[in-house]
This record gives sequence, C-alpha cells and structure tokens, in this order.
Amino acid sequence: MSSPLTPPDASEQALVLKAPDAPAIVEADEAPGMVPVPADRQQEIARQARDFVADVATLDPRTPEFSAKIEGISSLAGTEMVQSSGYSTRMLDRSSTSVAGAKRSGNSAQIAVANTLGDLRSTVEDLTPNDADLGVGRKILGFIPGGNKLAKYFQKYESAQTQLDKIIKSLMAGQDELLKDNASLAGEKVQLWDTMQSLSEYAVFAKALDSATVEKIDASRASGRIDEAQKLEADVLFPIRQRHQDILTQLAVSVQGYLAMDLIRKNNLELIKGVDRARTTTIAALRTAVIVAQALANQKMVLDQIDAINTTTNNMILKTSEMLKDQTVRIHEQASNSGVSVETLQKAFDNVFQTMDAIDTFRASAAKNMEGTVSALEVGLEKAKPYLERSKQGEQRELR
Repeated sequence: MSSPLTPPDASEQALVLKAPDAPAIVEADEAPGMVPVPADRQQEIARQARDFVADVATLDPRTPEFSAKIEGISSLAGTEMVQSSGYSTRMLDRSSTSVAGAKRSGNSAQIAVANTLGDLRSTVEDLTPNDADLGVGRKILGFIPGGNKLAKYFQKYESAQTQLDKIIKSLMAGQDELLKDNASLAGEKVQLWDTMQSLSEYAVFAKALDSATVEKIDASRASGRIDEAQKLEADVLFPIRQRHQDILTQLAVSVQGYLAMDLIRKNNLELIKGVDRARTTTIAALRTAVIVAQALANQKMVLDQIDAINTTTNNMILKTSEMLKDQTVRIHEQASNSGVSVETLQKAFDNVFQTMDAIDTFRASAAKNMEGTVSALEVGLEKAKPYLERSKQGEQRELR
C-alpha cells in the first residue's frame, strides 16, 4: 500500500542534488489512505452516517424529503470535486511546459532556463582550452605573419564574453521565474491539500454510509421488512456507492496532481541549482581554465626557446668534439711520421749518388782530354816561340 502523504512544509530543507522520481500511479482505492483522516474524526463521520441512514429509512420514497436526501447523496463533495478538477487542469497545462516537454512547445521559465543552459554548454564547450590548438605561430621569412593561435583563442574568448554575460543574465531572469513558479506551486499545494482532506473525509463518509445502509438492509430483511430492505438497496445504496466511486476517483486524481506538483517543484529546484552552478562553478572553471591555458602556453613558449637553445648548444658541442677528434688524430699521425717520406729521401739520395758518380766519370774523361789539350798547347807554344822572337826583334829595330 502506498505511504500516506504529508501536508506541505513551509520551511525549505537544505537543497541536495538528486534527480526526482516520477510520481507513482495512484489507484482509487489507495487514495483515502494517502490522505489519512484522524481516528476521532472517522468515528464522528461514522456516527453521522448512521444517523443519516436511519433518518432516510423512516421516509417514504415518494416524498420530496426522501428525494432531497437522495439528491444530497449524489452531490456529496461537489464543490471540492470542482476545485480539484481546476487543479488538475492547471497541472495539465504545466505538464506540457515541463522539463520533459520543454523542447516541444511552450514559453515557460523551465523552457527558457533549459534552452539557456544548452546555449551556455555549447559556448563553454566551444571555448574549452583542451580542445583548442594553443600553439604559437611563427613568421614566414621574418615579416609575413603566420598567425598566433594563442592570441586568436583569447580574442575568441573575449568576443564570447559578451555572449556569456547575456546568457548569465538570461539564466538569472529564468531563475527568478522558477522561484516565482515554486512559490505559486507551494500555495497551490496547500490549497490542494485542504481539498484532498475534504475529499478524503467525504470518502470516509460515503464508506460509512455504505456500511450503515448494508447493516440497515440486513436488519430489515432479518425482521421481515422486505419492502424496506429493497427500497434502501435500490434507492439509497446504489447512489451511495456510485458517489463513493466518484469521490475516490477524484481523490486519486488529486493525489496524482499533488505528487506531480511536487515533481515539478523538484525539477524547478534542480534547474535553480543548475543556474547557480552555471553562474559560479561553470563560469569560474572556464575562466580558470583560460588563465591556466594562457600560463601554460607562455611557459611552453619559454620551454620551446630553452629547448632550442639547448639543441643549438648540443649541436655546437657535438660538432666541436668531432672536429677536435679529427684534428687530434691527424696531429698525432703527423707527429708520428717524418716530414718527408722515407721513399722520397731514398730516391733523393739515389739521385745525388748517381749525380756524384756522373761527375766522377766526367772528371776522369775531362782530365784525359785536358791532358791532350795541354800537350797540344805546349807543342804549339814551342813552335810559335821562334816566331814570337823574330817579331819582337823586328819591332825593336823599327823603334830605333
């Protein structure tokens, strides 16, 4: 059996994020137990029912008084049923603009907030730094800008700031409407609870009338008053049970509407908390992410520059060490070898020796030739000597 309902509490409990459950289907025979009637009140209602049945049993079915009594049974809880029907109509209007139907039609605060939260989500996802390429662009040939992706991202964020402010204002306006809607729901719940209490008392009264009429019918038949028993069964018991069924049905509808009101109120509270999170956590997280992204991007620029310097330094050290290694080997090779190769020296000495041998041969031949020449010159000088003396004497004579 369903647990009994409780009247709305004026004090608000601490808000805890929890998805509300859908209201359960309320059967007609379960409705009275969900809006309980105090025991002393039930005893009083049962006494009134017995008095009413006893009064009706004494009347002639053909009299106006009897007809008025029967019509009174058929109009039990008439005002309360009309009031309850009005709440059900308003609940039907609310259900078409609830969160579940927010995307179909309507222009309620729930729809406005739901759509605005969707816009905020799209904007935040579009500005999420981890999906953006925050690499720093370079310049081609030193003067053609290749584009600074980080700067473009922050320009995009700044341009979206106006849109974010607009979304936040819309969310705050929607939040105010949701608060007003919940205040209105709280008032309607109080009024509906009073109506359900009345309907529950009428249901208890109708059930008591049923029991009292059945007892009266059984007593009449037991005492032999068959006509009176048939009169009560046909003219009294039937309208009592018919009205009892109508009251229970309307009470079940009212209980269902009461639960639906509570569900809408909880939905509104979730949207209100969602707006608070969007105004605080979401926007703050986005701005923090943007600031961190900017800091990390700047750090990345410095690290890239340090990496470039380290790479250049490493390359210089590597090249220098390679040159030092190559030149050291060559120096040691040069130090271990003579300036002129042994083969070249040997060949040079051979040439010198051959030249000296050639000179010795030439001198030997020249000495023989010069000996012949000297002998020829001496012979020639001896032959020329008389001629020289005659010439000298002739010159002396001419001088005298």
